[in-house]
Amino acid sequence: MTTEPTKTLETFANPAPQRDFQIHMEIPEFTCLCPKTGQPDFATLVLDYVPDELCVELKSLKLYVWSYRNEGCFHEAVTNRILDDLVAAVKPRFMRLTARFYVRGGIFTNVVAEHRKPGWQPAEKVELAEFAIQSNTRG
Repeated sequence: MTTEPTKTLETFANPAPQRDFQIHMEIPEFTCLCPKTGQPDFATLVLDYVPDELCVELKSLKLYVWSYRNEGCFHEAVTNRILDDLVAAVKPRFMRLTARFYVRGGIFTNVVAEHRKPGWQPAEKVELAEFAIQSNTRG
């Protein structure tokens, strides 16, 4: 059983490639290091994507996210790097990564990066109830 962080992102075949559907993930334990001070930075990553032929495998995503724990990264750079790595692995129709960094020096930082497959057009939006942050937490 793998217990070490890794930059390898594994995928599996999309079970419904004939339709657009959204995958929503919340990753509340992201950490990296401030490249200036070496102190830890904490963030919640919110990943939303419309898969094409592939989906990201969750354990590999967990180990990938863990791999940043001892890396010095600016918030803007690490958000875009993670998105680039996910896009390279999954090749989605659409992907958005939102990184919500916790307060540092009195400043909260949110970074949003997006990818859209060339030529892909989303279906017209149907208004449904939105998922609240931490929607999978009960109690």
